[in-house]
Amino acid sequence: MKRLCAGFLLAAVAASTGCREARAPVRVGSKNFSEQILLGEIAAQALEAKGLPVVRKFNLGGTFVCHKALLAGDLDLYPEYTGTAFTAILSKKPVSDPKAVREEVAGEYRKRWDAVWTPPLGFENTFALIVRGEDARRWGLKTISDLKAHASEIRAGFGYEFLEREDGFPGLARTYGLEFGKRPAQMDLGLLYQALQSRQVDLIAGNSTDGLIAASGAVVLEDDRRYFPPYEAAFVVRGRVWRERFAVRGVLEALGGKISVDAMRKMNAAVDRDKRRPEEVVREFLKTVPF
Repeated sequence: MKRLCAGFLLAAVAASTGCREARAPVRVGSKNFSEQILLGEIAAQALEAKGLPVVRKFNLGGTFVCHKALLAGDLDLYPEYTGTAFTAILSKKPVSDPKAVREEVAGEYRKRWDAVWTPPLGFENTFALIVRGEDARRWGLKTISDLKAHASEIRAGFGYEFLEREDGFPGLARTYGLEFGKRPAQMDLGLLYQALQSRQVDLIAGNSTDGLIAASGAVVLEDDRRYFPPYEAAFVVRGRVWRERFAVRGVLEALGGKISVDAMRKMNAAVDRDKRRPEEVVREFLKTVPF
């Protein structure tokens, strides 16, 4: 009888714990730039639309900050890019095959950290080297290789991660043989386009989905040596949340393939150019997306 009672007690405790877990708010994080905040908000509003409570932990910092927060259990999910995980987190050499990168990332994350990658959201956001339109015309710049002839004249400004990551400036400089007259300035991501337009720098490393590229009349240089790996966007989720919270999993799976590169650029432009609030932009976008 004592064993039976103890068994009932353990079952009750387990059931209670499971219920608390199921009712707990979903903690959605993001890195510290507009697209990440928008993607985090998309997940948050989509979850709330299904009656799920959400805690937003946006603008946390860079890749490593969000990754560590997920592993520590402080986040349940955040948006990430396959190429970033492949090179920055897993320390792999850049590879150009999107399927191979995604399979490697998904397998390693599951094995090492019990973390799951959701279906791709539908767009890729790779690094992009960007110059003013007038300079592209004046110097005849169409590809990254074209920079070499003018490298001594060009003032570059890059974010911290691009300067330090292997899939960023170090590998890029080796691949293209780039030697600038001065070491590129380290800049906050939010100041890159302002610095380019005000002529503080002549070259920046942005993202291919940045809304300010077209808005500022800038030009993206072609990665003619295919240096940058594929950067498919998806959410990284704690394994326990993915396995046990079926409503959360259903929402994240439904978002797969729903965000085109054009849609992402328009949302980025609405925030960065038009200064609209991310939650308003996302609310409008989700009205057009069945999930």
